[in-house]
Amino acid sequence: MKSIFLHIRADHALDARLAAAIELARVHGGHLTCVQATPFDSFIVTDPFGGVYAQPSVLQALQERNDAERARVEQHLSTTGISFDWVDSDGDPAQVMVDRGRLADVLVLSRQEKQGRDGLAPLPIASDVALHARAPVLVVPPGPGTFRADGPAVVAWNGSVEAAHALRQSLPFLRRSRAVHILTVSGEDGDFPASQAALYLSRHGVDATVDAREPEGRSIARTLLDSAVALDAACLVMGAYGHSRLRETVLGGVTRDLLSEASLPLMLAH
Repeated sequence: MKSIFLHIRADHALDARLAAAIELARVHGGHLTCVQATPFDSFIVTDPFGGVYAQPSVLQALQERNDAERARVEQHLSTTGISFDWVDSDGDPAQVMVDRGRLADVLVLSRQEKQGRDGLAPLPIASDVALHARAPVLVVPPGPGTFRADGPAVVAWNGSVEAAHALRQSLPFLRRSRAVHILTVSGEDGDFPASQAALYLSRHGVDATVDAREPEGRSIARTLLDSAVALDAACLVMGAYGHSRLRETVLGGVTRDLLSEASLPLMLAH
């Protein structure tokens, strides 16, 4: 993973995802691109007569906040020895990450939160980016934590196209992992069993073990999370939105639950 794109915004989760991006760049010898996207047009209003207005003081305050955050992040990155550059864009952050990340190897974002904290909360854009990006998305939980880019990895496997895509997209990451576990829940791998995923990885030099877990009254998402924690996983790799996002929003789904609850980083691909 040589090309790492990081979403920059002055929210309280930035330091966690910045640390994760730096760790990825360190382990993989990668280059970090910081993407700072601000939808300035959302601060422009129109009146009933067709006039368009923006409060200069508001726009100036936004720009000053962006400049201060850029200076802080660049100063920190300059001490790491990692190569980096900066993209400053006016537009919807999710769309900017997708558009700018066409040649990225991984996009680094924060997980959404059910409860707020002091300061700005991270934007809930991980689901949109995971759906439309052509690169895997590393979704980092807010708050303190140490991401290990070469730690054990758990691959959630149900035999779906999305699971297979996530597996392929995450190969560079899995090659660096100290251990790889392919995890199935309640025999959900159907006619494309986890043994096929293990065989695929073995052909790429990755030795993986297959683990099967029973929900025992838990949701699939909770079973995956509990199992990943028990295996000391640094990351949970999985396909995103095997069902439509509308269905997951209305009826519930594994991706939606993990994006709300995960206490460890997720590597998602659709």
